[in-house]
Amino acid sequence: MIIAIDGPAGAGKSTIARRIAQHFGIAHLDTGSLYRAVALKALALGDPGDPAVAEAAARALDLSLLEDRHLRDETVTAAASVVAAVPAVRDALLDFQRDFAHRAGGAVLDGRDIGTVVCPDADAKLFLTATPEARAGRRTKELQAAGAGSIYQRVLADMKARDARDSVRQAAPLVPADDAIVIDTSPLDADAVFNATLAAITDKLAVTKR
Repeated sequence: MIIAIDGPAGAGKSTIARRIAQHFGIAHLDTGSLYRAVALKALALGDPGDPAVAEAAARALDLSLLEDRHLRDETVTAAASVVAAVPAVRDALLDFQRDFAHRAGGAVLDGRDIGTVVCPDADAKLFLTATPEARAGRRTKELQAAGAGSIYQRVLADMKARDARDSVRQAAPLVPADDAIVIDTSPLDADAVFNATLAAITDKLAVTKR
């Protein structure tokens, strides 16, 4: 069983994907963290906006960086969107993601192109979205809780810029798969999003098994 959950930053996909994986007792991969790790490596190597630097970082990716305390810094977040637009970076990470998805027992993967590129054969595809204002508010609270002096207006501006980059890039743009179930999480709390997501997945799997 492969479950793909896509959506923009701050829509709640990683939190929900973890809960869905726990519910079904299967593995979970936050693919956004892979791109953050590449971004962190690229920042150490030089300019993450340089395709050669970004590709070198992806080819030499150290998975221990997934535990780095700087992984969710705002600088890394911005750089992750930049390196993710480099086709060679996406190619370097594609096999890893597909191998993870097809592991015994199944998996839940969340990201921006799981249902469209990484796992177009997923058993259930969801696309979680929310208004930029709602997502920026959630992200600001996360940063402040982590001790970062974050300002809502700056987070909102950065999020809108990232949305624009992710949506218009040539390599795997951020769009729902044709057969994805779209859920707007703007007015929902975490439990309501989980319940809606679980219901959608359960219905989809039931149809698939007929």
